[in-house]
Amino acid sequence: MAKKQTAGRDNLGEFAPKFAELNDDVLYGEVWSREDKLSARDRSMITCAALMSQGLFPQLESHMKLAKQNGVTKDEMVEIITHLAFYAGWPKAWSAFGLAKKIYADD
Repeated sequence: MAKKQTAGRDNLGEFAPKFAELNDDVLYGEVWSREDKLSARDRSMITCAALMSQGLFPQLESHMKLAKQNGVTKDEMVEIITHLAFYAGWPKAWSAFGLAKKIYADD
């Protein structure tokens, strides 16, 4: 079951309330919660792959943490990054490994 998301309201609620609402209620409340269609674990792997491919490392860091919470193991994250290195770029893989080492340090 997807955890209720409040990051939009917590970070942008007063500054950009509509964006915060769309983030929390639509993206996470409606899309991420459709676990009968695609598990949160699978959504996390897909999201991390997309963010790494685009070089969006601040967002990748938070989604990598979420991926770990959603059951993506260190070995799986290493394999995702290694695989993507050939499609998204070697420097992006190096950057993603830096995040993964930090996030999965206790594994």
